[in-house]
Amino acid sequence: QVQLVESGGGLVQAGGSLRLSCVASGLTFSNYAMAWFRQDPGKERDIVAAISRSGGKISYAGSVEGRFTISRDNAKNTVSLQMNSLKPEDTAVYYCAADFLGNGLPNPRLYNYWGQGTQVTVSA
Repeated sequence: QVQLVESGGGLVQAGGSLRLSCVASGLTFSNYAMAWFRQDPGKERDIVAAISRSGGKISYAGSVEGRFTISRDNAKNTVSLQMNSLKPEDTAVYYCAADFLGNGLPNPRLYNYWGQGTQVTVSA
């Protein structure tokens, strides 16, 4: 059974930092491109960052580029998102997702597995 388990969310003041982690089990992690998405209630799920299977190709949403850093450790089946200089508009539920043999594209329908989500709240 495939599981993606996120951790690291919470409440932080604007300008602060958080680090999200996602541990995968039940799959061959290196076969999956990984991504972080976020979603506000009533809105679409938008990609934040994606990383290729080897970690050699990374992409970010324009709104987070320069502030967020995605990384992965294939030996530990883990993908992380370091979030710095957080803004109130970064408030959302953050999800990690896995795309089998994928390329880290932004369409959420391409992703095979999802975590349960972790809440990030940034106060002004």
